[in-house]
Amino acid sequence: MRQLTHAPHGHLLTNAAVWSPDSRWIVYDVRSDPAGSLFDGTLIGRVDVESGRVERLFTAPAGAGCGVVTASPVDDRVVFILGPERPTTEWSYGPARRQGAIVHTATPGEWEPLDARDLVAPFTAGALRGGSHVHVFSPDGRLVSFTYEDALLPDAARPGTERNLRAVGVSVCGLPVTVPATHPRNHSGTAASVLVTALDDEPTPGSDRIVRACEEAWVGERGYRRADGGWQRHALAFQGHVRTATGATIAEAFIVDLPADPNGLLVPGNRPLAGTPTTRPAPPRGVVQRRLSFTADRRHPGIQGPRHWLRSSPDGERIALLLGDEGGTVQLWTVSPAGTLRQLSRADAPIASAFTWSPAGDALACVVDGSVCLVDAADGRVRRLTPAVRDATAPRPEACVFSPDGRRIACVRTVPTRQVDGTLRPVNQIFVVDLP
Repeated sequence: MRQLTHAPHGHLLTNAAVWSPDSRWIVYDVRSDPAGSLFDGTLIGRVDVESGRVERLFTAPAGAGCGVVTASPVDDRVVFILGPERPTTEWSYGPARRQGAIVHTATPGEWEPLDARDLVAPFTAGALRGGSHVHVFSPDGRLVSFTYEDALLPDAARPGTERNLRAVGVSVCGLPVTVPATHPRNHSGTAASVLVTALDDEPTPGSDRIVRACEEAWVGERGYRRADGGWQRHALAFQGHVRTATGATIAEAFIVDLPADPNGLLVPGNRPLAGTPTTRPAPPRGVVQRRLSFTADRRHPGIQGPRHWLRSSPDGERIALLLGDEGGTVQLWTVSPAGTLRQLSRADAPIASAFTWSPAGDALACVVDGSVCLVDAADGRVRRLTPAVRDATAPRPEACVFSPDGRRIACVRTVPTRQVDGTLRPVNQIFVVDLP
């Protein structure tokens, strides 16, 4: 395991897509809290995995923060969260008050808004009324997925008004949206953005209706093959929160199929794409949402373990997630787009981090018992790549990310780092594991 960064500030990696397409660079942000819960970073950077040289890609302007950066798999774009410029007490950083921003690494410092925002009815189709988060490009670079919360709807139930519920959305790159300057926080965007998940304020217990959608992932490098033999080009797997027959809320695996033509995401369904003052933005026509996992009757129901995003194998045949085994130990499982659920790992220690697939689809990288490990995708065998570290300097749970060429895995450790005043302070640093 090699340490790449040494600067006396924090370095955070997103749970996936942190590598440049040529596997040379890793992109990061500089939030100070080891887990990234404080959104106080003001810089997006990248580090060369061979030389350790760092480059500044973006500095947040006008009091804004930035973070959670990912890279395009096909070109030099990176996308990240940008908090409000010139924040005020009424409009400070929060789940409903943030946006996606794009920078081309060839022109560092120059940025463009991804999603548009329109806070005044009648709302602009293709614009959002709230905040987007954890932006990830589709494998072909045409779309960007994100999670969303609404700035206009209440968080608690109110008669005649739908609630603000976390949803999954998609931005269509290359379809700019112009928004009127009817609110000081309105802005235009370079992509049209819509929500693609159907939510329910009060799901019927035991039904497939969900109250929250989050932790999504693109399915397959080219999508997946449907049961009818056809090819589903774009689909997202995600965690959906359902109510069990006993009234408990658990997370299950879901999938949403998108229209064959990305431009079809701008065709409304039976409700307005941009919503109304009392209703949430609605999914486009042709979007199909399905439940994949049914674990309510298991001894340990629902998705378990550290916070993680579902991850699809490159061929789209298996979607990885974490569930407890019969003894309660968190293991890697997979579910197919047809809903076949199988246990993969059978480790003595629990899976302790988010995870990613190798580009060949033959293994997954994750943290187990203080080590960066490979889990064999065929038989679930766990192989340590690094010695076990069982103290505060162990590999962190937020990210364990394969490079596109399959030769390295990026992770973060919190290690004592020399400060400007000469003292040692524990901060996050980026490490890589070189595979044989």
